[in-house]
Amino acid sequence: MSQPHLRTVVVLAAGEGKRMKSALPKVLHPLLGRTLVGHVLTAAAPLAANRTVVVVGHGADQVRAHLAEITPDATPVLQAEQLGTGHAVRIALDAVPDVTGTVVVLNGDVPLLRPETVTALVEAHEGAGSAATVLAAEVPDPAGLGRIVRDADGRLEQIVEQRDATEAQRAIREINAGIYAFDAVRLRDALGKLSTDNDQGEEYLTDVFGLLVSAGEPVGVHVAADHSETLGCNDRVELAALRRLMRDRVNEAWMRTGVSLLDPETTWIDVTVALDRDAVVDQNTQLRGGTVIGTGALVGPDVTLVDTVVGAGATVIRSHAVGAEVGPNASVGPYAYLRPAARLAEKAKVGTFVEVKNSEIGAGSKVPHLTYVGDATIGEQSNIGAASVFVNYDGVNKHRTVIGSHARTGADNMFVAPVEVGDGAYTAAGSVIIENVPPGAMGVARARQRNIEGWVVKRRAGTAAAEAAERARRGGEGASNPGLTASEGEAIHGDTEAVGPASGAGDTATD
Repeated sequence: MSQPHLRTVVVLAAGEGKRMKSALPKVLHPLLGRTLVGHVLTAAAPLAANRTVVVVGHGADQVRAHLAEITPDATPVLQAEQLGTGHAVRIALDAVPDVTGTVVVLNGDVPLLRPETVTALVEAHEGAGSAATVLAAEVPDPAGLGRIVRDADGRLEQIVEQRDATEAQRAIREINAGIYAFDAVRLRDALGKLSTDNDQGEEYLTDVFGLLVSAGEPVGVHVAADHSETLGCNDRVELAALRRLMRDRVNEAWMRTGVSLLDPETTWIDVTVALDRDAVVDQNTQLRGGTVIGTGALVGPDVTLVDTVVGAGATVIRSHAVGAEVGPNASVGPYAYLRPAARLAEKAKVGTFVEVKNSEIGAGSKVPHLTYVGDATIGEQSNIGAASVFVNYDGVNKHRTVIGSHARTGADNMFVAPVEVGDGAYTAAGSVIIENVPPGAMGVARARQRNIEGWVVKRRAGTAAAEAAERARRGGEGASNPGLTASEGEAIHGDTEAVGPASGAGDTATD
């Protein structure tokens, strides 16, 4: 059995990226769920490198902190002065002086690079026993890129940077992708011979190839199947173009697995998102972070989900969610906001203009309209009336409200936490609940209504309201209700003992 190859990955991430015009280092700009350098490190991951070295420079502290989060095993090495790619690789190897085997060098700003392409480059290099192999690509417009110059037999002769190329060389459309595989020993030797005799006065890593060719060492060229994989990023325009290309790649891959994207051009899915078969994503939808969409779920239109789990068969329409869980066959929206730790159980409903934060909504329970639910637990099959507020904050601490199962709360309720409404309990419309409501009881917390007869005619004389009241009074003169009892009359005028859940609690509290 052959021994596995020793491999070291070096990522060049020291450049300032002046054309980005940003306080953020270029390699830390995000692109569909990962930074530019994060995409590059992901592409290199299948190599199972023994060591990964990232050369940092501009914004070094920021880049180091990011590497500690995403690739804690990587070794950041500082290039205090950016004196060229050859200088950067030499610094990287100085940090790991015992390196042998294959050294893979990657630019930190090529996010479309596929793992399969990196693996194929390294395998071709190792299989041929080359001293160095460069990844190349045929591009429609090679302006600004290094050219692959071959001899009459098609072998690599040298790599020439755009600014140092002749007119004939600038006409070449085969370009250097800035991705290489080297034999460690021969690379180290060649790096010691680099010159700064060029237009930039820098040590070019590409000059290693010319040195190796002159020494009779075998060098190779591996051509990428898709030139878009080799595209780098120098400004925000190019970053946007890369984002569109990655969007199209990601969307096509999901559609081929059985996911329906009704308008792929307005659907943006991070590379970290997971979708199950028969999920449907409607237009103007963004799925970000660790979002997971279950089988048969419908998401969109006009939805943004961040780190949110949507269960099988659930529906989320015109809503925003961050760090939430939507259970199987549950429904959200339109115009709902699920904040972190909002958890909806199976068949739960959060409707129009409802905000939920750090709360559990039980199976089959509904919060249909115009409500804030914060720091609450709602049991199963309960209904929360419209325009309710879970008053969770006393100015210092957050407190919790508990609504039991099969409860019915009236419209325009306020639950001043900590408070509990028991199983099967009701609350009357317009109530401010400050004490626990026992199971099966009805909580009423509002003042009795008092009607001041004739107030409008007396105090607003001459207005349209007063005239309407007068017409109604004249039209009603002589009318009687001989069947009305004294107790029923009290109920009409606000006797709280006669107020039932239907007197404002029911009509606006349900769908």
